[in-house]
Amino acid sequence: MSEKIMGITAGRKNGNSEVLLKEALIACQNAGAEVTMINLKDYDIKDCTGCTSCTQAMSQGKNAGCILDEKDDKKKIMDTMLNQDAVIFSVPTYDLMASAQYTRFAQRSLSYETAFLETIGAIEHKDRVAGLISVGGSSRSWQPMALESLQATMFTTDMHVVDMLLATGVAVKGQCLLDDELMKKARRMGENIIKAVRTPSEKRGWLGEEDMGWCPNCHSNALVLGEMQWDGIFYPIECQVCGAGGTLVEESGKWKFKIQKDGLLKDRTSVAARAKHLEEIMHTQGGFLANPAAREKVNEKMKYYEEIKFQVV
Repeated sequence: MSEKIMGITAGRKNGNSEVLLKEALIACQNAGAEVTMINLKDYDIKDCTGCTSCTQAMSQGKNAGCILDEKDDKKKIMDTMLNQDAVIFSVPTYDLMASAQYTRFAQRSLSYETAFLETIGAIEHKDRVAGLISVGGSSRSWQPMALESLQATMFTTDMHVVDMLLATGVAVKGQCLLDDELMKKARRMGENIIKAVRTPSEKRGWLGEEDMGWCPNCHSNALVLGEMQWDGIFYPIECQVCGAGGTLVEESGKWKFKIQKDGLLKDRTSVAARAKHLEEIMHTQGGFLANPAAREKVNEKMKYYEEIKFQVV
């Protein structure tokens, strides 16, 4: 049976994001994969309402789905996406990070948290790989959170990112076609996706540029000073994206992020670490919901704020 590869974009029709994605998918198709591609602009995706019904159910070990499942196209897309062997995402950057259209889609995925659904036996585990393409008209200095914001949406649905491409300097529709090296990188991403899919999951690794990013675990460029976490764990430096912890060390005159011995306890790229995060949800949200006195106190204080009205536009 041929591999199933899906492409998802959120850019203009036949714009740079879509063209680069098609170039990657052509490589997959030429290798014998069954290819599907969608543009989110063709679908109705509603905003997450913040109702927390999905996480409230999770804190009780139940699967409630999403209250919007029957009201838009999110579930239809997810039913297909979660059945793929690999997904390539290609998203434009208009203001430092992934576009709002893609982010709206991605932030509705919490009710599909695969680590939770696998834990309660609602679904079987499936190893998936992903490739990320971020596209913008400026240099990396004006796309500093582009790939990182895409990476941050991969964990919920257990997508193992094996390659990433930051397309810079392509501001006008179709401009990427003038950059032979960029098109070659997009094609190579498709080839890397096929290679990863055809490699046993326990042997899969990073296939992108070897020295990409500060973090040796997820290859992101986003490091922050650590702080005490809810369960007492502390790392001097943390990767904002995957949660790896460690410190900065100097080697041969260059600074490097070195992950410490227990630095992958909160690694969001692993099912076990994301399951650990569900414990945090149970501790914070579940603990509050199970405390009638606390809920009553909040309801009483909330009356004051409910009565306050300000001028609107």
